[in-house]
Amino acid sequence: MRRCLALLVLMFSLPLHAAQLNLELGDGTHRWDSAELLSHPQARNLDIAQDVAYKRAMHYRAVPLAVLLEGIQPADHLQAVALDGFAAEMPAAPLLQQGPARAWLAIEDPTQPWPALTPGKPSAGPFYLVWTDPQASGIRPEQWPFQIAMIRKLESVEQRFPALLPDAKLPSSDPARQGFALFQQNCLACHRLNGAGDAQFGPDLNLPHNPTEYFQPEFLRQYIRDPQSLRHWPQAKMPGFAQSVLSEQELDALLAYLRHMAKRKP
Repeated sequence: MRRCLALLVLMFSLPLHAAQLNLELGDGTHRWDSAELLSHPQARNLDIAQDVAYKRAMHYRAVPLAVLLEGIQPADHLQAVALDGFAAEMPAAPLLQQGPARAWLAIEDPTQPWPALTPGKPSAGPFYLVWTDPQASGIRPEQWPFQIAMIRKLESVEQRFPALLPDAKLPSSDPARQGFALFQQNCLACHRLNGAGDAQFGPDLNLPHNPTEYFQPEFLRQYIRDPQSLRHWPQAKMPGFAQSVLSEQELDALLAYLRHMAKRKP
């Protein structure tokens, strides 16, 4: 019994392994481990007043993300892939800018782990994209991906997944076109549509059925705003989209895109 206890004490006293971040930026794979990033010359201590993942003020050791994106141009398109399959599509331009909003890669110190996101769940580490002054550039919650394992350069969503595109005959002013842009920003990180997308987190939103086909309109709006108010279970992961994140006009456009795509199944 004493030997078992001694073994457990030894196991829990050993330092945790450094995590690894893979960067695939078009010229091969670059790997950084958390120890290297924590000691990076441009790493600094950062206070985030309104953290999206933790919903409170947080303190991090972080590196400006732009310094890790060597060779990336503002017109490029990036994707952050999380450990759980969340895949955030990210235009490069906001990630490269020096301000007013600025992107930072927060690094979890294995010797001082961050708190769990919720009881019994892991933390937001090992790597988390956070922003200073996010309101200044209209940064949305989906642009704060956490538990990042890889950042890679890809072609745009339109080029990679033509099955997501609305009908080319739609006029440029059609709400479904704005809805497609909002779908990329708010939904594609977790969901596929017509089998298209990289996320492995949530269900396909058109196959076999589109939510506009089986939700009454008022309940679908309620579900998007506050999923737990309609279907409550402890393991639910879908966040609600408040009006500060998705205005009523934007929600109308997103629903217009979903209704349109219900008629464009493969």
